[in-house]
Amino acid sequence: MAKTIFITGASRGFGRIWAEAFLQRGDNVVAAVRNPETLTELAKEFSSNLLVLKLDVTDKKASFEAIETAKTHFGRIDVLINNAGYGHIGAVEELSEQDIRGQFETNVLGSLWAIQAVVPIMREQKAGHIIQLSSALGLNTVSLMGSYSASKFAVEGLTETLAGEVSGFGIKVTILEPGGYSTDFFGTTSLAISESLPAYDDVRKTFYEQAGEQDSGDPAATGKALLSLVDSENPPLRLLLGKTVYPWVKYTYEERLKTWESWQDVSVAAHG
Repeated sequence: MAKTIFITGASRGFGRIWAEAFLQRGDNVVAAVRNPETLTELAKEFSSNLLVLKLDVTDKKASFEAIETAKTHFGRIDVLINNAGYGHIGAVEELSEQDIRGQFETNVLGSLWAIQAVVPIMREQKAGHIIQLSSALGLNTVSLMGSYSASKFAVEGLTETLAGEVSGFGIKVTILEPGGYSTDFFGTTSLAISESLPAYDDVRKTFYEQAGEQDSGDPAATGKALLSLVDSENPPLRLLLGKTVYPWVKYTYEERLKTWESWQDVSVAAHG
């Protein structure tokens, strides 16, 4: 049976790939994008099962209206994929108030408004699946990506809490945590850059060298993973995408456990 999938940020990158994957197998897709013209050709090809809506996810009122329009058009919303977001490069000292507010307005609040709009619909249906795009940087950090990581760590906490709250309503929740992929993430439309301070020039040089050397995945390969995920009767709360994330996360958490264990006497004494 065809599902209705609402995807934010569907004009390019993961969002576009996933939208096409669902459309090609016959699902209904609501593509929420800033510029609907980017999907003109796709809309012609899938005129009966693609609804393109103009949406700035930071606009709460517009997000609620878009969700309601999608529900009215297709009769239900089975899956919400909060994919819209962007990256930011800048040392913590370099971040302006505008930098950090913009990052959280889009990456965190943008997904929150869509969640708040769709949960009542899914509660009434007694079914639904909310999928949040986090990142490997929502589990680990790298220098110069503090703003982005902070937003994704926030998405992780928000979404894990949501999962516990809505499970009794038949609503499933999954956090996607992709590693590095050959998308346009480092393109001008997906990335903001803070005004740089010379003190961080060496850190910046290392960052770009390592970014250029990473084993990037093929974003097209994620399409099948998303199809499997939404078809699962028991989807995971967290799903890593790509082969590089698990060993990195495993190392990070092993190191954290070592540190916590080595300081256990101080931690226990602090209990009183």
